[in-house]
Amino acid sequence: MKSNKKVKLPVGISDFKDVIENNYYYFDKTKFIENILEDGSKVKLFTRPRRFGKTLNISMLKYFFNVKNKDENKKLFENLEISKSEYFKKQGNYPVISISFRNYDEENWDDGLKTIKGILKRVYSEYKFLTEKMDDIEIEEFNSVRRGLDSVEWEASLINLSKYLYEYYGKKVVVLIDEYDQPIIDSYVKGYYDKAISFFKSFYGLVLKDNEYLEMGVMTGILRVAKENIFSGLNNIKVHSILNKRFTEYFGVLENEVEKALKDFGLEYNLKDVQKWYNGYLFGNTQVYNPWSIINFLDEKRLGSYWVNTSGNSLIQLYLQKLKEDIFDEFSKLLNKEKIFEVINESMTFGNLEVDFEKNIWNLFFHSGYLTLAEEYDENEEETYLKIPNEEILRMFSKMFIEVYFGNSNNFSKLTNALKNGNIEKLKAELNKILLENVGIFDISGIYKEQFYHGLMLGLILKLRNEYEVSSNGFAGKGRYDLLLKPKNILKQKEGIIIELKAVNIDSVKLSLEKIHEKLENECEIALKQIDEKEYISVLRNAGIDEVLKIGIAFFGKEFEIKFKRE
Repeated sequence: MKSNKKVKLPVGISDFKDVIENNYYYFDKTKFIENILEDGSKVKLFTRPRRFGKTLNISMLKYFFNVKNKDENKKLFENLEISKSEYFKKQGNYPVISISFRNYDEENWDDGLKTIKGILKRVYSEYKFLTEKMDDIEIEEFNSVRRGLDSVEWEASLINLSKYLYEYYGKKVVVLIDEYDQPIIDSYVKGYYDKAISFFKSFYGLVLKDNEYLEMGVMTGILRVAKENIFSGLNNIKVHSILNKRFTEYFGVLENEVEKALKDFGLEYNLKDVQKWYNGYLFGNTQVYNPWSIINFLDEKRLGSYWVNTSGNSLIQLYLQKLKEDIFDEFSKLLNKEKIFEVINESMTFGNLEVDFEKNIWNLFFHSGYLTLAEEYDENEEETYLKIPNEEILRMFSKMFIEVYFGNSNNFSKLTNALKNGNIEKLKAELNKILLENVGIFDISGIYKEQFYHGLMLGLILKLRNEYEVSSNGFAGKGRYDLLLKPKNILKQKEGIIIELKAVNIDSVKLSLEKIHEKLENECEIALKQIDEKEYISVLRNAGIDEVLKIGIAFFGKEFEIKFKRE
């Protein structure tokens, strides 16, 4: 690894040459090249979440293998791991075709095809010197692509280019395709999936299947969702997903790499916080950190939600809206830092999603990096335990929970401010607004119970995690409390807060609204009594918190009461 306390950080930079020549901080992943060459498969597909180093690795492979500018490119790898390998002799040995769809984002297929044509035109323009060895017909075909003519058989453009390169250099071609599935996912979300699939089935199939000019193909993507349509009959492909134990160290940042980076930038004292925020991913049997978040933390020198604020959540949001009635229990468990037991595999397709939304939503979350394995994966078992990997994703989940079930309400910030300031009347008023403005949520069958209210309150108070350690269903004293907020800085004289929730079953036909609220007030008293009898306050006292706000909240539909005591 190149390291220097004064080096720049490659925030948003994914071109390998740019990183090396401009002395950006680099986690040395060049041994990936050796592993690629040792792998016997003709075509390799690496599926990883976005922002986990796929594009930088594809760029690295391009500069390593490309016969074009090979002497200049060789200098990029001096003193890096691959330079010590016997496979370094493979440097500069092949013509390379490298394309990326990572920025594809189009509303319809007409615009999508224009974007694809633009990408291919630029690739052809890199190799305009190939016409030196072409006949007139080939020159005309080549320049038709560069001009973007409608007469071009665009599906065959990559296999044709591989033929031109082979005939020019006398060497077989390495084909690199970054984020192969982005146009597929985008088309699915926006409603033109069939047209995109029809194109890409031929486009990928021609260049990767039975291509006599192909030395090796390497593809990256987030999901393997399109396998049944795009790669039909492509028997020479090997998929390396986050469930596999091979290649795991090359996508993401390892523990020892993070420790060294923190030391290089004088931030080693932050290791525990960095672990809590950005670690937790289990790829195969290897623990990895999110590299995008690590680089941004080193640059900003503060903990924050960096990865989840980047683009790419459209498919997740689509299915959350479709399934919000069915996955509430699991969603609530994840917010509570609990594990869920779900079916996970590598063969998820869009067809699977359409047939069984509820089962495959968790597969989608997992492969997209929003959930991770809670224990090492047993490939002989269909089901496994999943969890939220770290603090960064937990905060995203809490925000997503509110958006999915309650929309974008401006009342949430007012509610959390009222809670941290101990203003119970204001808290009650803002909670009342939230419940009244979201009538539809109470029509969801089976959701009308304590866990729903627990999820609601947890989702709301997770907004306070900068100031409090927020925990749910934790052990304290003689039992388990519902919600607890422990001030992170006790010197600022903030109260510790314990909240006990009750969901009340009432025959509303027989009781007046006044009687319903009497029952709710009684349940609030029971909740406060439970806090005292179970000695939940002990966990705050042991942490040196002198002032504690105890809150009991009882719900019935949109009706509720709140009672509190200070100690």
